[in-house]
Amino acid sequence: MQTPERADLLPLLADLDGDRFEEAAEAVFRYQAAHNPLYARYLELLGRTPSAIHRPPSTVYRLPSTVYRLPSTVYRPPFLPIRFFKTQKVTTGSWTPQTVFTSSATTGQTPSRHLVCDLEFYVENARRGFAYFYGDPSEWRILALLPSYLERGGSSLVAMADHFIRLSRYPESGFFLDDFQRLRDVLLSCRSDGYKTLLLGVSFALLDFAERFPMDLSGITVMETGGMKGRRREITRPELHEMLCSAFQLTAIHSEYGMTELFSQAYAQGGSLFTPAPTMRVMATEINDPFCPVAPGRTGVLNIIDLANLDTCSFIQTEDVGKVYADGRFEVLGRLDVAEMRGCNLMVE
Repeated sequence: MQTPERADLLPLLADLDGDRFEEAAEAVFRYQAAHNPLYARYLELLGRTPSAIHRPPSTVYRLPSTVYRLPSTVYRPPFLPIRFFKTQKVTTGSWTPQTVFTSSATTGQTPSRHLVCDLEFYVENARRGFAYFYGDPSEWRILALLPSYLERGGSSLVAMADHFIRLSRYPESGFFLDDFQRLRDVLLSCRSDGYKTLLLGVSFALLDFAERFPMDLSGITVMETGGMKGRRREITRPELHEMLCSAFQLTAIHSEYGMTELFSQAYAQGGSLFTPAPTMRVMATEINDPFCPVAPGRTGVLNIIDLANLDTCSFIQTEDVGKVYADGRFEVLGRLDVAEMRGCNLMVE
């Protein structure tokens, strides 16, 4: 089979639907196996060349309103351990980065580095993913409470939020650092006029704001992301949502799942179950065996196919623990306790 080129894959990713995901995943895999030196070496050491990988038999689950192909039967080449973004150059093809996304890291930790070939491709894919669930960002007032991300450079979340804010037709859209009083005033104004408003905040900042300014935010979408970043005690997502719902008089809190090493996002529109964007699929493998998939609903390590990672690696073994269900949605239960011991160590030479 002839290896596809990047230009051939871009139109496929821009208009991707569920029926074509497996075809696209196979094409992206062959492209990256041929043009990503790190991933190619990883496959070689595993003995998993493209010709040696076969798609498993499909299992189709018929749900009340749809037919969905079980994620674990999607074309499934080996997943690259995510920690390689901390120590290696992960690139497909030869290009000069426009920018570099970096993860937050506590003292003594090494941040991940995601080299970005085309920043416009990233933000446009993020826009399409958001629009799939919520409509175009231009129709929303976007209020971003992301202090820990704004205080450092290289945040993919800030890049996404900044793009949404620029697309918004409303002048109230913008970033808020620690000016909680101004955020309160803007929220009250947005609530009174009834326009669609999104308050996107890192979890610890939303809790800080909720404690200082509990208020009725009925009709406003509050979306948490990013965890506590060492600023507060870690709590479960249901606990966080309960506290925010109580403070803001809401029935549900929304959530965004993304990371430095990914170009696509997943969203939970209330509750703990995330639905991935069209360019993304999630599956789970055994905690002690990264090559053994687990059945739907069982706890395992989350592995992600992100076809938007076209210029790096689309097959990522994360260090998150969770459950993936037969309809493709997933929940995140936490992180591995001994993340450095995870995955295959064949690349340590």
